[in-house]
Amino acid sequence: MAISTLLGPLFVLLLSTALATTNANTEGDALYALRRAVKDPQGVLESWDPTLVDPCTWFHVTCDSDNRVTRLDLGNGKLSGRLVPELGKLERLQYLDGITVRSRSDRLRELYMNNLVGPVPEELGGLKSLISLDLYHNNLTGPIPSSLSSLSNLKFLRLHGNRLTGRIPRDLNQTWKPQDP
Repeated sequence: MAISTLLGPLFVLLLSTALATTNANTEGDALYALRRAVKDPQGVLESWDPTLVDPCTWFHVTCDSDNRVTRLDLGNGKLSGRLVPELGKLERLQYLDGITVRSRSDRLRELYMNNLVGPVPEELGGLKSLISLDLYHNNLTGPIPSSLSSLSNLKFLRLHGNRLTGRIPRDLNQTWKPQDP
């Protein structure tokens, strides 16, 4: 009886640890896909080591208390290459942008002012927690994905300084509630 009483909590602990590791590996794989897809002349992504279980230990990655990625800070890193659809696997990502925190000591930058090319991945529309998407001053091409209209938490969207084509998706105009930075 005593053994079965101890095994229950032990099983729950092992299961929760395995789930946390699975999330970290999925998110680490997604971030490593980005690292492989871009050139990084300044070594900004040098700490992004796929052999480390937890991407929360990598530079320019911020995580929440559950060790889930919530922010990428890669602005003005001289990165060149493509955004990858795997970024859509970062389920709790809130900031993939260049929003600045209004404080003298804390300025955060993410994916703006690099040399990213190609389309904005449709999969970014699956980032339900996304608050800010700043991809400005890159060389992104193609249409703005209509999937971005499903980002109900989106408050900041900055895409200027790219070579995007077509119209802004009508649903995006109705869903998105712009705010001043």
